[in-house]
Amino acid sequence: MTMTVIILLILTGMLLLILELFVFPGVSVAGVGGFIAIGVAVYLGYSNYGVTVGSAILIASIIVFVILVIIALRSKTWKRFSLDAAITGQVATVDEQAVKAGDHGITITRLNPVGKARINEVEMEAHCPAKFIDPKTEIEVVKVFKTHVIVKPLN
Repeated sequence: MTMTVIILLILTGMLLLILELFVFPGVSVAGVGGFIAIGVAVYLGYSNYGVTVGSAILIASIIVFVILVIIALRSKTWKRFSLDAAITGQVATVDEQAVKAGDHGITITRLNPVGKARINEVEMEAHCPAKFIDPKTEIEVVKVFKTHVIVKPLN
């Protein structure tokens, strides 16, 4: 009966360690429980069957664990769990030839302090760090960046 308990502890420990490696990130109860289960199994092997059988259990446990990790890493099963999506989004850039400092335009949305503006018939992201600007307000471009423009309201 003791050998059955040792085998069950080793299998349980291996399962918990595999779960720790591939399912639960970081150090969790599964990893600690897996090490404890295998440690208890090896201890029982040494105490009940002697040094030879205990060493055989320890070496067999290490070899089986390495084989299980190799099989789990080569398995196509993990591809189903992995993210396989491509990012197709782009950052809207400002055409620096079409918009220059000093150009006038109108806000499309509220600049709170960021929003959309139409300057020289081009829609772009506009920032107004000084204050909030309501929609359909006349604005002037203060500075042009690659991704946005800094504006101020015309008074």
